[in-house]
Amino acid sequence: MVDYTDKSTFSTASGQDLPYVVLQVTLKEKFMGTGSGNLTELEAVINEQARKGYRLHTITTSNGGSKGMLGGDRIQATMVFERL
Repeated sequence: MVDYTDKSTFSTASGQDLPYVVLQVTLKEKFMGTGSGNLTELEAVINEQARKGYRLHTITTSNGGSKGMLGGDRIQATMVFERL
């Protein structure tokens, strides 16, 4: 189960039982190589909303910059879910 209390990687922009829910996940690039190191977290967020009766309506990404001298880039994934 994903820990949704970590504000640095997961935040909610709206409450529950609404027609639309906006969520944001921070994707951390791997230290070496390419690709995200936490795509399973993104997948877990999408599947959790599907279990609650929402479908992914829109997803956008933006580059959040690097976190340190040797750290990988951060990508902010903002998702809009629509209640079915």
